[in-house]
Amino acid sequence: MKLRKFDMLNYLKTEEDIQAFLQVAVEDEDPTFLPIALAEVARARKVMTNVAKVVGVSRTSLYQSLSEGGNPAFETVAKVAQALGYKITLVPMT
Repeated sequence: MKLRKFDMLNYLKTEEDIQAFLQVAVEDEDPTFLPIALAEVARARKVMTNVAKVVGVSRTSLYQSLSEGGNPAFETVAKVAQALGYKITLVPMT
């Protein structure tokens, strides 16, 4: 039996799925997860090229920046979130 490679796109079918996924990414204690999650959302919506234009970088550069080990600047992450229709906010920890 051959194992299939896990692809998040198989699970991001609705806006509710996307919202839940991004919420987990924000709440995760690993700061590298949010940029990767934003990239997955852009892929799921098929808007990576448009997001790259808004951010002001090439599509390839954006993929690299938001990939595992990419280490994007906070400004890039915030611009990607905004291009996808989100804003990054801080709330008190409870």
